[in-house]
Amino acid sequence: MGTLAIQASLLFPCASKSSSSIKRGRPNGGVSQNLHATFSSVTVKRLPRRTLLQFIGFSSMLLHVNPDFAAPMPEMKEPEAIRTLKLASGVRIQEIIEGEGPEASEGDIVQLNYVCRRSNGYFVHSTVDQLSGESAPVILPLDENKIIKGLKEVLVGMKVGGKRRALIPPSAGYINENLKPIPDEFGPRRSLLSHANEPLIFEVQLLKVL
Repeated sequence: MGTLAIQASLLFPCASKSSSSIKRGRPNGGVSQNLHATFSSVTVKRLPRRTLLQFIGFSSMLLHVNPDFAAPMPEMKEPEAIRTLKLASGVRIQEIIEGEGPEASEGDIVQLNYVCRRSNGYFVHSTVDQLSGESAPVILPLDENKIIKGLKEVLVGMKVGGKRRALIPPSAGYINENLKPIPDEFGPRRSLLSHANEPLIFEVQLLKVL
């Protein structure tokens, strides 16, 4: 064996084995696989451990912040709580929609729609037809000698376009039959007054301050 052949066998021992394998009739694919495995193992062994760990850590960090793999969570909004105000008279008021028009004051004359229900939700009377949706607004003075005290307290301070819901106790309600709002028809009037001694729920919408 020549000098160059000896040096080659010392540097790449597999080379001599590969040449003998060729002579023995092994396919060339086996030689290329052996060489690939040898060089791959040498490359991995010579890669510094610290560099390899840094590369792995950096790759995982990229995967962590990449928006394709970690899409941001949508912003969650907390539901708006309906505020309830309890007055000295026992009336409880909820602000459903705050209006943007003029504010009603005591002594004003106002136009409004309303729905009256029992405290269990049972329908009593309304200025809005429950089937057609047509309305017949009422005009009332904000004077507790002419309308029920609880409703006056609900309307004072409301802005046109606003909506409020209120629970009105009997003591601030129909303490006599002359107080408004009350329907003109006999049947609805009788139905309303038959529940005068229990709390009533009024849902009102202020339409105008006259």
